[in-house]
Amino acid sequence: MDRFFDRVQSFTERRLTRRKAKKLAEKQNRTFLSEILSWIDAILFAVVVVFLVNQFLFQFFVIPSPSMLETLQIQDRVLVSKLTYGIETFPQGPKILDSRIPDRDDIITFYNPQYESKGPFFNIFSQILYMVTFSLVNIDVNEDGSMREKLLVKRSAGAAGDTVTFIDGDAYFKYAGTGEYVNESEFRAQNGLATAPHTTIEDRAYTWYKAMGRINGLSEAGVSSGNIPRHLVSDYQALDQSVSFYDYYCYNKETAVGQMMGNPADMQARSLWAKYQSGVYVPEGHVLPLGDNRDNSQDGRYFGPVDAKTVNGRVAFRIWPLGRVGSLLDK
Repeated sequence: MDRFFDRVQSFTERRLTRRKAKKLAEKQNRTFLSEILSWIDAILFAVVVVFLVNQFLFQFFVIPSPSMLETLQIQDRVLVSKLTYGIETFPQGPKILDSRIPDRDDIITFYNPQYESKGPFFNIFSQILYMVTFSLVNIDVNEDGSMREKLLVKRSAGAAGDTVTFIDGDAYFKYAGTGEYVNESEFRAQNGLATAPHTTIEDRAYTWYKAMGRINGLSEAGVSSGNIPRHLVSDYQALDQSVSFYDYYCYNKETAVGQMMGNPADMQARSLWAKYQSGVYVPEGHVLPLGDNRDNSQDGRYFGPVDAKTVNGRVAFRIWPLGRVGSLLDK
């Protein structure tokens, strides 16, 4: 038995000695160039893996604006599920597998309809760089260094068949299959939907907004300052200059009214006013995205419903800051 163990020990020692010698030889034969190539190979492998994960499974996204307050704060980092609405074959490419339409109330990311492209090569390269650096490096910026928003994050508020109108900051929905408008807040409370969408502008501020918009419209129609109705001037002068101006939708709407007042024959102004009055209709295969911070959000009120094909993911989880880490699927 002792001889058997001696043979096992001898065999093991020879085996380990050869492996150690082989590794030592490989280490001695490695050159500076081979070391560089090894690092490049590892980096490229990591880049490919990260890109594939970001493109097909989930993507990191940094909240750039206050449009989703208080649900999402500026600079929050979130994880976006890329599987929920189908998988893009490449950035902004056609989807495969389940290409379903977002449900009402989902928090979604989608391609900005107002984004001005710098060309397909730049679009793909900037997005790949953004993905593989986990949203830390973004070269798609404006001249002042601010981020150009290629992707937007909003709440899927309007579904196919809905008609939505906005009065003094509040949204009113004529839901598919119904015949009258309902205040969105009431509908949400009655149907167990998120209560996060909100307004904070005081009602009296809309008197000022309307006055400013109508005065602007009258001026654009060629009405002299001396002929502008006094009540509009009084409302404008009552504006508290310390109040921030946010609701450009109301301002633009009242500008169209002022243009009609100044020139009733202006068919373009009348058509624009009719559009505001009739509201936004959501066609089949589309959703109407709106920010939770309705006072300060560039959303579907301005660019209309978006095709569900342009929705690239659902915001699923907040990963930063650490004090507010948690799921966003039920927010």
